Amino acid sequence: MKGKLSTLIAVAVILGLLGAACAPKPAPEKVLKIGLQGPFTGPNARVGEEFWDAATMAFDAINWKIGDYKVEMVKIDCESDPEKATRAYEEAIVRGKIEAGIINWHSSVAVALMEVVAKHKIPHFFGFGATGLVNEKYESDPQKYSYWMGKTWAEPSKLSIAYVETLEAAIKKGIWEPAKKVAAIYGEDTDWGRSFGKAIRGQLEDVGWQVTGEDYFAMAEVEFYPLLTKWKEQGVVLIAGTATAPASFAALVKQAREVGLNAYIVADGLGWTGEWYQLAGDASDYVLDQIPQWTTPEAKKFRDDFEKRWNIAPSPSAAGQAYDMTNFFIKLAKAALKEYGKLDRETLYKIGQDKLWKGELTYMRADGAIIHEQYKYIPETIPDPIVGVGYYIFPVIQYFGGQGKIVWPDVWKEADLGVPPYMK
Repeated sequence: MKGKLSTLIAVAVILGLLGAACAPKPAPEKVLKIGLQGPFTGPNARVGEEFWDAATMAFDAINWKIGDYKVEMVKIDCESDPEKATRAYEEAIVRGKIEAGIINWHSSVAVALMEVVAKHKIPHFFGFGATGLVNEKYESDPQKYSYWMGKTWAEPSKLSIAYVETLEAAIKKGIWEPAKKVAAIYGEDTDWGRSFGKAIRGQLEDVGWQVTGEDYFAMAEVEFYPLLTKWKEQGVVLIAGTATAPASFAALVKQAREVGLNAYIVADGLGWTGEWYQLAGDASDYVLDQIPQWTTPEAKKFRDDFEKRWNIAPSPSAAGQAYDMTNFFIKLAKAALKEYGKLDRETLYKIGQDKLWKGELTYMRADGAIIHEQYKYIPETIPDPIVGVGYYIFPVIQYFGGQGKIVWPDVWKEADLGVPPYMK
């Protein structure tokens, strides 16, 4: 009896093993690897930190799943250097196996990476590099460079004109009466800095300003006394420019006050990181900048949630826009999966070409956009988004005590342009 029982048990075990062997094996989990590009070390590491944290919050909200794909995010550090950026991106493609990239900060890096993504046919969505050189490169070969899949930030000339309009309106209204319209242009010595400087110089000269020259400096420069003294001796009443390294920009603004330069300061991007006021302090009073604001309840909730989670204050320009553009990418990926049944570089590129670039897929307030009312691309603006009220637009703000008051456009204006006491 015991022998028969042992035999029956053995047979049952064998049958069970055979059944298990014949049972269909679960399909391996599908994975979509996305490269997030930014300056995670170097002089702009704070921007990279805001990028990564904002994107993490966007993917957290969907549990890192798009359909039946698990999303993995790969960090691509440019170190604020185009050559290092291209090496890191190649590494992410070849060894990291990314299928697409998102976000980017520096213009010079964007220009360099356009070659990398074209070579590997990897769609990169929503780089922040704004320089007109990106537009020129795209227009030189639209097919080759179509893998640089839409800029987040429009080229400088489409935004810098707002400063000129703000100042000219104040002059016409008698709010500001400069003895002479003498200006100087400055900026970091990068594609972005020179592109902005060239744009605003032409716009100022078009309305009668005398521009004494353009001065560009290394990204990490913090010694500006000789330059500021020169401008003071030239009788400059306006300096206009941009930089991306927070410590450098803050040093320029503080030293301008120390040398007694009695001029308006257009500091495009001073507020791009959340820590800007700790660095610049009250020297930033009366400075003009173009920074989107936390205007909606949803935007303010994101700001508060971000600060609570990461223990740093986010900037609308860096963290806020990165959050929007990550969510826009998620919307595009969901559409690609629905349309083509899979997610890879080919389907993501195709959805970009067929839907994003034709204005059929947009990202707006109803989708959850927290910074601009609507992000939309059409053939007439590619690679830029549509710029204007109701779309992508930066208000001109004037700082007081670390807070920005909107002085342009009129539909959003909170105050007239304030004139510093030392300029009256």
